[in-house]
Formats: sequence, C-alpha cells, structure tokens
Amino acid sequence: MFIYLCKKIAIPGNVCLRCISWNKDQGFIACGGEDGLLKVLKLETQTDEAKIKGLAAPSNLSVNQTLEGHSGSVQVVTWNEQYQKLTTSDQNGLIIVWMLYKGAWYEEMINNRNKSVVRSMSWNADGQKICIVYEDGAVIVGSVDGNRIWGKDLKGTHLCHVAWSSDSKILLFGMANGEVHIYDNQGNFIVKMKLSCLVNLTGAFSIAGIHWYHGTEGYIEPDCPCLAVCYDNGRCQIMRDENDHNPVLIDTGMNVICIQWNHCGSVLAVAGSLKSTSQDKDVNIVQFYTPFGEHLRTLKVPGKQISALSWEGSGLKIALAVDSYIYFANIRPDYKWGYCSNTVVYAYTRPDRPEYCVVFWDTKNNEKYVKYVKSLISITTYGDFCVLATKADENQPQEEHETESIGAMYVLVLCNSIGTPLDPKYIDIGPLFVTMTKTHVIAASKEAFYIWQYRVAKKLTAMEINQVARTRREGRERIYHIDDTPSGSADGHLDYSRAIEGTRDPICAITASDKILLVGRESGTIQRYSLPSVCLVQKYTLNCRAHQLSLNCNSSRVAIIDLSGVLTFFDLDTRGVDSTGQQVIGEQLKLERKDVWDMKWANDNPDLFAMMEKTRMYVFRNLDPEEPIQTSGYICNFEDLEIKSILLDEILKNPEHPNKDYIINFEIRSLRDSRALIEKVGIEESSQFIEDNPHPRLWRLLAEAALQKLDLQTAEQAFVRCKDYQGIKFVKRLGNLQSESMKQAEVAAYFSRFEEAERMYLDMDRRNLAIGLRMKLGDWFRVLQLLKTGSGDADDALLEQAYNAIGDYFADRQKWLNAVQYYVQGRNQERLAECYYMLEDYQGLENLANSLPENNKLLPDIACMFVRVGMCEQAVSAFLKCNRPKDAVDTCVHLNQWNKAVELAKNHNMKEIGSLLARYASHLLEKNKILDAIELYRKANSFFEAAKLMFKIADEESKKRTKPLRVKKLYVLSALLMEQCHEQMQNAQRGKVKGKSSETASALSGLLEEDVLYSTNRFADNAWRGAEAYHFFILAQRQLYKGSVDAALKTALHLRDYEDIIPTVEIYSLLALCACANRAFDICSRAFMKLESMETLRPEQRQQYEDLALEIFTRHCPKYNKKSDLDDVLESGGGKLPVCVATGERILEYQFWMCSVCKHCMKAKEASSYNFCPLCHSIA
Repeated sequence: MFIYLCKKIAIPGNVCLRCISWNKDQGFIACGGEDGLLKVLKLETQTDEAKIKGLAAPSNLSVNQTLEGHSGSVQVVTWNEQYQKLTTSDQNGLIIVWMLYKGAWYEEMINNRNKSVVRSMSWNADGQKICIVYEDGAVIVGSVDGNRIWGKDLKGTHLCHVAWSSDSKILLFGMANGEVHIYDNQGNFIVKMKLSCLVNLTGAFSIAGIHWYHGTEGYIEPDCPCLAVCYDNGRCQIMRDENDHNPVLIDTGMNVICIQWNHCGSVLAVAGSLKSTSQDKDVNIVQFYTPFGEHLRTLKVPGKQISALSWEGSGLKIALAVDSYIYFANIRPDYKWGYCSNTVVYAYTRPDRPEYCVVFWDTKNNEKYVKYVKSLISITTYGDFCVLATKADENQPQEEHETESIGAMYVLVLCNSIGTPLDPKYIDIGPLFVTMTKTHVIAASKEAFYIWQYRVAKKLTAMEINQVARTRREGRERIYHIDDTPSGSADGHLDYSRAIEGTRDPICAITASDKILLVGRESGTIQRYSLPSVCLVQKYTLNCRAHQLSLNCNSSRVAIIDLSGVLTFFDLDTRGVDSTGQQVIGEQLKLERKDVWDMKWANDNPDLFAMMEKTRMYVFRNLDPEEPIQTSGYICNFEDLEIKSILLDEILKNPEHPNKDYIINFEIRSLRDSRALIEKVGIEESSQFIEDNPHPRLWRLLAEAALQKLDLQTAEQAFVRCKDYQGIKFVKRLGNLQSESMKQAEVAAYFSRFEEAERMYLDMDRRNLAIGLRMKLGDWFRVLQLLKTGSGDADDALLEQAYNAIGDYFADRQKWLNAVQYYVQGRNQERLAECYYMLEDYQGLENLANSLPENNKLLPDIACMFVRVGMCEQAVSAFLKCNRPKDAVDTCVHLNQWNKAVELAKNHNMKEIGSLLARYASHLLEKNKILDAIELYRKANSFFEAAKLMFKIADEESKKRTKPLRVKKLYVLSALLMEQCHEQMQNAQRGKVKGKSSETASALSGLLEEDVLYSTNRFADNAWRGAEAYHFFILAQRQLYKGSVDAALKTALHLRDYEDIIPTVEIYSLLALCACANRAFDICSRAFMKLESMETLRPEQRQQYEDLALEIFTRHCPKYNKKSDLDDVLESGGGKLPVCVATGERILEYQFWMCSVCKHCMKAKEASSYNFCPLCHSIA
C-alpha cells in the first residue's frame, strides 16, 4: 500500500482537537475538541463524472455543522451507523446522543452522572447496545432507544477503554493500570487477559487503544487475528480472540496515542509520536501493519501533537486530528489483482465466506467467472494466463508426485483467463514475491527463488502431455538460494533444504522478462540472472532499497520504486568508468519522481512508460513527461500509444457487479496530436510529423485517414510502415476497382460502416455485393430481406442457405419452434429432425420419416431418436425402411416388445431370436424376477415355457400355505397359458398342412406334438388339475360355512383325488369336518383313520386325533343312516360322470353347460345364475 497526505482542514479559533470519528456508512466526520467544540463535517459525495477520476476528484466539504451542547472538552465521539446516531461525551461526564433530521444533527437524549468522567463508549456490532465506562469504575449498558439495560460499579478500578466482541457476548474493559479484564455481556467477570506484549517490562504504562474488528467485510484469512490491544509504550498484541495465548506481537518503537482497524480488518493504523534523532521535538507518525504484524508503511504527519485517527468506510482515506487541524491522507491499497487478455482478475473478501472471492471479469464481453480461493497470497498475470499463489490446504491430500518434500506449504496455481486451473505446483518456500513471463513463473521468499518453466497443453496430444508429466523434474522446476552463484548448468535442483537457510541480505523485490531475471536485495544490490538457463550475470548496486522493480520491453532499463514511493531508473547495459577508474556496467539515471505508487512500461516501446503520482498519471517518453491526467486508476496495459486503466476502488465498492465505465482508455499526446493534425492540417503535413515520431499506431492512423480520402498511394505506404499485410492487400484491391463510388463503399465496409456500404451497393444496383457483405457478417436476416425484396427471382440455393442459417441461429439459442419454420423452408431435413426431437413433436418426426425415401441416410438417426423415447413401432418402421431388420429386432428386444421381435425375426428368417429370448429369460430368473420372465415368454408367444414357470410359482405358493384363493388364481393362470399353447400348436399345424388333402393329418401331428410335451411334464397332461383342486377346496368350505352341509360333503369327497396337490392333512381334516356336520359318521370315521395313519404327524398330533375320534365315536356309531342317490353315485363306476363346478355334485342330466375355455361343466339350472365360469372365470 502507499499513503500520502492530500488535504488539510483548519478548525476555527485554533481550538485543539481531542477526538475524531468517521461514520463508515454515511460518511459524516465528527470531531470534538476543547471548550465544548463539536463539529460534524462531510466531504461531498462524488458525482458520476468525479467517480471516473476516483480519489483524484476534488473533495470539498458538503456538511459543516457545529453542534452546541457541551461546555467542557469533548473527549469521546462514537457513531451508531445502523441507527444514524452520534454519541458524544465531555470532561464533565455529560453524554449527548444526536440524531439526524432533514440533513442536520439535533440533540435526542442527554445523560449526566455528575460523579465521574466518561473514558470510553462503544456500540455493539448490530447497534442495539452501547457500553459506557467511567473513570471511577462505573459501567452502564444501555439500549439504542435510551433505556438502561444494566449498570455495575467495579470497585477499586479505574476504567479507560471498552470493546465489544463481534457476537456481543463478551466485553473487554481496559484498566488504567494497563490490565484488560474480560466480562460477559451481563457484567460478570470471567478472566484477566494474558498480555504477552508486556512480558519483561517494568514501569508505568497505560492502554493507548483496544479495537476489535467485527468481521463485517469478511476476513483476509480463516482464523485471522482481529483484536488489537496497544500500549502507550509502543507494545502491541493482535489476537484471534480474547483467549488467544499465542498472539501476534509488535513493538512499534513509538509513543502510541490511538489505534484503529480499517473497514475490512486488513490494515491496523497505529498513530503516535517518535523521538527524532536530528531534532529535539517529537515527530508525529502513523504506522500501518497487517493483522500478522508485518509493517506496511509509515506516514509522517506535520504538527505538534496527533490526538486521534479514523478510517473512512471504504478504507481509501484516513482522517488525523493534529492540534487544531484535520489532515486527510489518501491510501492506495495493494489490491490482489491482475490483467490478462482483456480480463481483469481481482479478489475480495465476503463476510459469509472464509475464502477469497476471485473474480475473472472479461471486460470485452462483460462476463464474469467466480472462484473461491482459501488463503490467497497474491495474483500475478501475464499474456493469457494468471498465477494464484495460496497457502496449501492442510486437509486436502497432495498428489505424491507433486512435490518431493512431503507436506508442501504453498501452491502456485496456473489459470487461464476464465479461472480454469491448468496446473498447480506445490512449493515449500513462501511466495512473497511472484513474477511471470511468457514461459516462466518465478516465486521468491526472502532467502531463495523458485523457477518453474510452465507449459500449457493447448496443442499437445494426450501422449505428449504424459511425456511432459514424466519429464517434469528435468529442469522445468528449479530452486536457488540468493547467496548461490549459479553458472547456468543444471545445478538448480528442487532441493528445499538449501532454500530454507537464512541470509543476511534478504530479497525485497523481483522482476523478469523473457531474457533476464532481476532480484533486488534489501542492501540495494540487484542481481541479474539470464533466462532460461539461470546464470548469475551481473550485480548492480543501487542507493535505495527496492520495493517494486519493472523491466522495459527490451530489458535495457529497470524502474525502481522504493518504500517511500520514490521512482528511479537504472540503465542495465551502459558501460562507464567509476571514480577509481574501474569499468562498470550499469548507470543510475538522473530522473527521480516522488510519491509514485504504480508504473507500467509500454509493451511495444522501450522508452515509453506511464506512472501514477498521487492522483495524477504521467506519461514519459525518453524520460520527458507529458502533461498529467487527473485519475486514480491502476494501470492495466500500455500498448499502441494507449493506456488502459481500471478504477479498482470503485469496482471493489460493488465487486459482484463490475461496471465497464470504470475501465478508462487514455491516449498519449503523440496519438492525440497526430489525430488533431490529420483533422486540421491534412495528410501530407501530418505524414511528415509521423515520420519524425514513428510508431505503428500513428502510421495506422495515417493509413486510415488516407483511405477515407481515397489517397491510395499514401495509404499503401503507411500500411507498409506499420506492417499491415491485410491493409496493403485491401489497398491493392481498391486500386483495381474502376468506379469511385465502389471504392467508397468498400472503404465504408472496411471501417465497419456496414449500413452505409450496403446503401451504396444498392444505389449502384449491385444487390449481389450487398448480399455478399451481409453474408460475410453473418447477418442472414438481412440477407433474406435483400433476397426477397430484390426484383427478379432470387437464387434458390442462396435462399435455402439463408433459411438454414437463420434456422441455425434460432437452434443455437434453443428456440426450436422458430428454427423449425426456417428449416422447413430450407429443406434441411437433418436439422429438422433434431428440432422435432427437442420439441418432443414425435408426430412431426414420424411424418418426416414417412416422407423420406427408402434407405435415406437420416432414417437410422430418426429411428434412434424414437428408440430413446421408447416409441417401438415408429423406430421399427424407420429401421425397416432403411433395410436394417437386425436393428429393428434389437430395438424390440431393448424395449421389451418380444412378440414383435419374434415376429420380425421369423419374417426376416433370423435365427438368433430363440437364443436371445432364452438368455434374457435366464437373466431375469437369476435375479429372481420370475413374473417378469413369465411376461417375457408370454409376449414372445412361448406359452409352454410361461406355463411351466407359472406352475412352479403355484406349487411353491401351495407349499407355503398361502391363501387358497391366490393359489387357485395362479393355477388358473398357468392352465390358461397351457390352453394358449395348445391353440398355438394347432394353428401351426394347420398352417403346415395347408393345401394338403386331409385335415386329419394336421390334427394327428398336433396330437403327436402334444404327446411329446405331456411325456416330459406332468402338469401338461391335465393343466386344470391344480385349479380344480383348489376350486373344490374353497367351494367345500364356502358351502360348509353357508350351512349346506350335504353339498359340502359331496364337494369335499372329490378332494380325495387331489392328494398330490393339496396337503393330505388339509383334505381329510375338511372331509372329517363336513362328514361330521352332515352326520355321515362312517365317512368321518374313514377320514380319521386316514389322518391317524399319516406318517408325517408328530406323536402329540396323532394323540390329539385319536382323542377327538374317541370322543366322537363313543357318542355316535360310525354308520351313515341317510340313503340317497349318493351311494348310487359312489358305486356307479366312479368318476365317469362330469362334476358340476358350481355345486360340486355329479351331473346326471343329459343337458348341461360346458365352458369353452376350460371345458368344465355346470348343471343347466345353475348356469342361468352365473355370467362366468366358476372355475376359470371366463365369460359364459
């Protein structure tokens, strides 16, 4: 950072100031002094025009109000920014709260304890509470509306300072004896603060200031020190929190008056005085430190006694109360920023994130890319690339090959201009100074420098990239100690053990070009090394310590800015003789400028450079300055006699929305003068001036002016001088044109005045040239307009091209509906298919496929689109149309349309479908998806396989003792599949014997096939057995529960034939129950005998059956008394008579109903009350 005094305001009546405070939000400055002086001032807010100049804009007072109310010396002023209140206190203990009303400040509240004087007041972070401490130990905490929250009297103590923590839970009280006590927000003592900065000190000392930064703008590093405690003897400690036992310690070596953090906690200002060695009186100074105790700058301030300081809200100004004056100093911060290929890279902190937010802002397209980077140290840019230096993340594992030393501390990340990381390098030396050239990145600590020859895999193949990775150690990364003298051979290995050795003369600055590397040391020595082979070539001695070094474009001169902002120049190659007669290389140039904080050499002229001196920019040519420009921008680039500057101060006020107005281009005097000469005097005279001050940009300016006036000879000469080959060719082409107006039209197009050029072409009736111009520009809407409006028929091919180009325009922007209209007119079927697909207009896509001729190359693509959305029929149709039946079958398989797949395979004589089906089915069965396999076989018309699996499921469910109804349904399903299998076989046989003499042959062969099936599978013989068994099992129980015990017994008797399907114990238990209910004890007795003789029964179960039988048959004789047709039926040759599936009775009548599906019968009188078959549930 750089700081300089810029303004001084005198207080009327020479009243000495005691305190000052700058409102961070509204910009008001309150200053209090002796005799009750209290003033509120405000520097005028910047207009848009002034914003462009930034700090360079004049800053007059817009508010200057004296507040009446205090009689004694005003000692404390503090702002409440959230509620726009000002709190002040004087030596008599009077406290006044002031409020803003219509632009002026008025008293709102007054409080006077009349016992003691107020030593300090502090509002908490959200402005809700104020803590007031009195000298006698009294503490009052009040609310923003004036109510007292609590008060406490700390007996036997003298208070002088107070500070809140950021979360308002902790209060720090500074005592008159130098101690700091920690209290909670209710006033309860917690602990005394450990004061490491006072170790081994004796004598009296008092606290000069306590300031706790609340993190309102984020922190520059995670866990960053933010609580500063400073003593009048110059000792200071900066802590991470109130209990930090390892604080940052600073000995400022001065008599401290007050301290304050800037707006973002990155700089601590310490104001006070220093004993001057040359003079007797003290010198007022302000020292600036980072939170880690590094000294940044020293500002000397005139006057007798500095009494207070305060930062402005943006951190760009600081106000100092000295005697009866307010001094303002401008601050030029060391922003983390860079400029590469039209992209500004800048970093800032946010309160909601611990990392730095790094923005890559493309100023050409006004697009920005954001990266979050932890512990960012610096940003360095060159050409198209940027290097971010950061601390290594301890939690992130590093790749083994990235560093030879384990646990590297720092990372250099090479990025492109949109922030994409290209190559990270882990290093063990702190990159305090980083510079970059076209081929190298050089990072230096105080003792050593690391050189990395980076490569960007722009045009490398994958193989070449791997080779690069393998050879990375061979000289691409080297490290050198500053005290070594490398000879240029491969002696700079990656050896960190040497790099961490100390040196008496540390590095303080570095710079590099393609040819040389310069390293500045604190003694004033500059060491020159050659690049790329690092060899110590020369040592130069300066009479200052360099803070910043910069080489010109041909590496002949170096510019040096020292710590106090003095710019000097050193010529590296001049040979001379010193006072002793020795030949020396290098010469200090006479030019010296003070208060310089930025400078940039021109990229294309070694004698041109621009520098920033306070709020002025100077351009120097051969060390002679031009008249200055008022600005406070940071210089991005100096090329082609133009300086690009960026107002980073303004951008970082709203970093998320950078504004292109804050990038300013300045033309240097020779460019301005040449332009004025050409406009006023003419081409011939100005060409003489440019001859005397040659530069490619000036010759280009002359060439363009000559072109405007069609002075082709001068234009050609000027283009030759600025080496513009395209320009020379353009002039040659103009010379071949006969028409003057044609030449003017071409020149207008050359200068991008396209509307004018088009108008000229049309006036000459050269519509084809106007169309050609618009086609080159890609303005196809205008091309179409010109094609349609012209007389005569437009060229069909051109029209189609225009329609398709406009279609592409809309398709690129994903406006598919608009694109379709133009592709239809342009007959671009390929893009049309894509648009229909994106619009999900599958009907349109199908129509397009139907309209295409057979074997069109687009058909497979359209078919694939249908496949992706699961439209099987349309996909198959498209594949068949382009003669790809295999793809059609694959599509059916992919979409599970197996029946279609089988049909296609048969139609096209494809053999592999059977194996495919079997493979898929086995895959499903492996995953235990049996029902999916059944569905697969069913769809593929393999009914027998499906039935086999369904029978298997039914058998398993039966064994699990599942609900009988569910088991019956499964058996019915399997039987229905078998019926479909029979039907399929019969149809197949009919097809085979078509045209033959006999139908008997077909029936016979069908039966033979079925016989083969039945011989291998038991269920195929009588597919309905399982369904019958469970049907009668359920029917018997329903009848029994209904009370139809006779019918239930008849039905239960049938179950004896199904012992292989239903468990025997279930059959005979039900039969015994029905027989008992029907009092048919002989049947009941036989059922019990069967149950008792079962081998599967456990002894206790058998005993239970025996006990139950004994109980029944001791009461009832096992005889059946009723004689009916039942006995006749039982004796009449067994099961030849059909059984009614509705009642379970034998059908004795000649007329009965038979189901067309399962071929089971029902009594005619029962059939009238059923709409479906009771067994298979098919419609009757």
